[in-house]
Order: sequence, then structure tokens, then C-alpha cells
Amino acid sequence: MSTPEKHALLSASSASRWLKCTAAPRYEEQFPESTSSYAEEGRLAHAVCELKVIKKFTTQLSPRTYLTRLNKLKKDPLYNDEMDKTSDIYIEHLVEKAMKYDSTPSVVAEVKVDFAEYVPEGFGTCDCVMIGGDTLNITDYKHGKGVAVSAENNPQMRLYALGALKRYEPIYGDTIKFVCMTIDQPRIQDEPSSETITADELRSWGESIKPIAAKAYMGFGEFNPGEHCRFCRGKAQCKARAAQNTALEEFKNCAPQKGTLTDNEIGDLLIRGKELVNWYKDIEDYALNTLLSGGNIPGWKAVAGRSNRTFADQDAAIAAVLAAGYDEALVYDRKPKTLSEIEKLMGKTEFTDKLGSFVIKPLGKPTLAPMSDKREAYSPAAADFAGVTANG
Repeated sequence: MSTPEKHALLSASSASRWLKCTAAPRYEEQFPESTSSYAEEGRLAHAVCELKVIKKFTTQLSPRTYLTRLNKLKKDPLYNDEMDKTSDIYIEHLVEKAMKYDSTPSVVAEVKVDFAEYVPEGFGTCDCVMIGGDTLNITDYKHGKGVAVSAENNPQMRLYALGALKRYEPIYGDTIKFVCMTIDQPRIQDEPSSETITADELRSWGESIKPIAAKAYMGFGEFNPGEHCRFCRGKAQCKARAAQNTALEEFKNCAPQKGTLTDNEIGDLLIRGKELVNWYKDIEDYALNTLLSGGNIPGWKAVAGRSNRTFADQDAAIAAVLAAGYDEALVYDRKPKTLSEIEKLMGKTEFTDKLGSFVIKPLGKPTLAPMSDKREAYSPAAADFAGVTANG
């Protein structure tokens, strides 16, 4: 796995933040870049995906070389079997996309792109670029399973696409008329999310963000706290965010002091309260990490939380139970493998053939979401019929 490259100040991945909070890039410079096991796991998964793209769509790797490189990746402590499954799904989706072309498209993995024409010193890497006919396809693999990411109006994907257009323009000239941008997140979405726009529309969007990018780069930006603060390195210490969330008088005045809240007022308070909860959690995490690192937060200390009893050596403990005369059937619970485990055991094709008629997908538990959420509104009536098989 290659060493992660240094990110651009105005990176494509953080565009959804700096396009709204133009002060963020220079503000974040004072905080060190950090990583996590999730980020490292994601990098490993990307390396597996890259290797499989090269194997599937090019002749650059012999079977022996491919297995050697794959086995090397599998030796990484962060590797798990799920990566093999999700990377295979990613390849399946790319094959489906390639088959839509009239002739075999050109497919390249991990393409370095430059979009500095629109964003100062802007550069990045496309996970996969596919070109054929009049259409440029770029696909971004995301290994995370926390929040589903949509490709619609996604600035990260649009910046990558602008960079890809520039890179391949000398080869394809003006033959590229359409750009399809796809986000593949197989751990939480069965189908990829895509957006297709014309090349001219993409360039027009690039021109529209030029002034914003210049402002953010030069340090003339303004703070604008919101949901986009989620991945900001300085989110816990940002005074603008604190000021927004500690405006208690303003928060108090948004609701009447007497009587019953109306549904409209509840809706408004849900929006305001959500950001307040997120902000408090962020400063709570910061304070705990500071204390655990030897720092001091006046009035606060770190303590051990509640824990449950456990065996120091479970195998030895169970052996002692059996030696005491208890029947093994009383000690062990027998349960079948999960659907995913059985699918992995049988393989996707045989699983679908033999067990497809038994598989249902009931609606998930209802949860609140803002109207901007892409999912359909929950319907109790639809839930009554959800999960009914063709034979049911």
C-alpha cells in the first residue's frame, strides 16, 4: 500500500466544507493532521480495489503477480474478509458501467488529477476513470459505513471530474460531451449513487466556485458553522461554532414561554438542537482526549466508566464448567450463521439461485431525518407489506 500523499489546502474531499465556511482551510492549518484506524482501513481497502481494477481491466498483471500483491495486502493487520467482498462488488459495478458503452472503454485506476484552474493548487486522485464514446465516467469508492454519501451536486466528485477532463482533453479533444460521477459505498448502499451532467455544465460550475476558492485560499474567508463542521480538525475549538451554539437567549426566544409547542416550533427546535448536541459531543471528546494526554481541563477529570465482568480465559473457564459435571448442551447455544455468512459460504450466484426466494428486506426502524434527506418518507402502510416474498 502506497504512503498517503499530502493533501491540498483546498482538497476535493473537504470542498463541501470550504465552499460553505471559507475560513476553514486556513483555520485548520494550526491543527495537526491526524489519522485513525478507520482511515487506515479505508486506505487498505482502496489498495485492494485498485489492484482488482488493474487485474480486471488491463493486461498489466500476470495472475502470479496479482496473487503475490493481493496476499501482501492481506497480511496487513487491518485486512478483513469483508474487504474482499466489497471490492468484488465494486468491480461488478464497474463492469456493469463498462458494458453500457458501445465499445470497450479505457479504464484506469488511481488517476492523479489537477483542478488548479478552478481551485488554487487543487489536486487529487480519482479511484477509477472510464472513458469511451462521448462519456467520461469517474467512480469514487468509499469504505465507510457511517453516513451514505450522494453523488448529486457533490463538489468532491465535480472537482475530480474537472481534473479528469483537463488530463484527458489532449487525447480526446472535445469528444467528451457528458460526465458521469459515481460514488460506490457497498458497505451501506446496494446500488451506487450517480449524477450525469454535460461537460459544459461541469465547466460552468467550476467557474462559479472560482471566487469562493480564491477567498478561502488567500485567508479572507468567513466562518459559517453548520453540518459541514463534522470533519473539521478544529471543530471543538472553533469560537464561531461555540458562539452559535451558546447563543442561549436566541435559542430561548425561538420558543414561547407558555403553552404548548406547535409542530412548526418542534421542527425548528429539532434543527437547532441537533447541532447543539453535535457540538457538545465534539467538545466533550476534545476534553477527554486532552485529559488522557496529560492536559488539564479545569473542573473536569477522566474516570473509568461502567464495565461488565468477563472471563480472563474463556476456554479455560468453560472447561472448568464441563469438568464440574455440567452438560455441554447447557453451556453452548446452537445458532445458525447469518444471511451474509451463508452467502459468503455458498457464493453469490449459488446463494441467489438456491435461497433468493427466501430473502426479504424489511423496512428499517423509522428514524427522524431532515427533508433534504434523499430517502423516501416512511410509510406505516408500506411497512405492513415490506419483506413479503413473491411466494408470500
